[in-house]
Amino acid sequence: MDFNLSKEQELIQRAAREFADKFIDPLAQQIDVENAVPEDIIAGLGELDMFGIPFEEEYGGAGSGYSSYVLAMEQLGSKSSGVAMIISAHTLGLGAISVFGTEEQKKKYMPKACRGEHIVSFAFTEPGTGSDPKQIASTAEKQGDYYILNGTKRFISNANYPGPIVMFAKEADSGKVTAFIVDKFCEGYSISEPWEKIGMHGGSLLDVYMKDVKVPAENILGQPGMGYAILQMGISYGKVGVSSTALGGLLASYQEAVKYAKEKTHRDEPIGKFPSIKMNIADIAEKYEAAKWLVYRLGFLADTMKDPMQFAKEAALAKDFVCEEMINVSRLCMNVHGSYGLMKDYKAERIYRDSIMGSQVEGVSDMQKMIIAGVILGMK
Repeated sequence: MDFNLSKEQELIQRAAREFADKFIDPLAQQIDVENAVPEDIIAGLGELDMFGIPFEEEYGGAGSGYSSYVLAMEQLGSKSSGVAMIISAHTLGLGAISVFGTEEQKKKYMPKACRGEHIVSFAFTEPGTGSDPKQIASTAEKQGDYYILNGTKRFISNANYPGPIVMFAKEADSGKVTAFIVDKFCEGYSISEPWEKIGMHGGSLLDVYMKDVKVPAENILGQPGMGYAILQMGISYGKVGVSSTALGGLLASYQEAVKYAKEKTHRDEPIGKFPSIKMNIADIAEKYEAAKWLVYRLGFLADTMKDPMQFAKEAALAKDFVCEEMINVSRLCMNVHGSYGLMKDYKAERIYRDSIMGSQVEGVSDMQKMIIAGVILGMK
């Protein structure tokens, strides 16, 4: 069992860390306040191939796999969860195209997406779906060689960026759910203003409205009626991004807590000498290390595991554990800061708000536990 990173993985991790330190960290507070990521950051991430790390080189990706992707996402997420979530949601949607797309679809959509010129969305959630995909109300009516899509999608990441969106709709004749690749901002496509959420600012969530959106039949992803299978696999792989972003939050809490414990003094002594502070730092270190290896392992499994149900369990397990520990560790970081941890002048406050989001996106924690237990017990 080899826990060492390859040279390629070290290079990707270092590139992400250096970019995050130099370009994201100085603007993290601005991103949080304005709930928007500067275009220069998006362009820079594209130049570093951060939008295409796990995807095939023949379609413009870096060909480095999810085991490298999690390393980069941890570093980006440690400086801005919002920035990391843009890439996470993008990778979720592009991953579905990579796995289920035809050769023509991959050639059409993947190269620009891997370069970050187009940013992909994945649109399942609706006002009435909750965690139940059977409640999808968006419709797709076949008319000749086209489908006409109507409906509303809720809390959709990256809906305000140009590029493809993987759209799920129920076929009017069969009632089965089919996935379509839709070009954002086509005729009939519109979006709301971004939702004002508690954290992960910059990674905007919007509602998407489809009014008689005309989609060619050749833009069906996979096969007609295959929507649930695409959704289930897509969400499992989406949890790789969410988990590694949350791991970045743990790393940020770890770094900020240690920094503050060394620099803050009381009676001319660093507060890190106090037993209660030491206890908090030790707890943070333990939780970060446990979460780190769980996420790194998930990246490896995303590249190698063939059984979709077993991978769904592993993804749910990592996502649930790491996102819950992000909340716990960010709270410990605030404890180290004392009253200053509540102030917006300190990163601990923003990290804590970001942590609340992690356990909610890509399925709430209770839903992850249901998936884990269902696979272990062999019971749905």
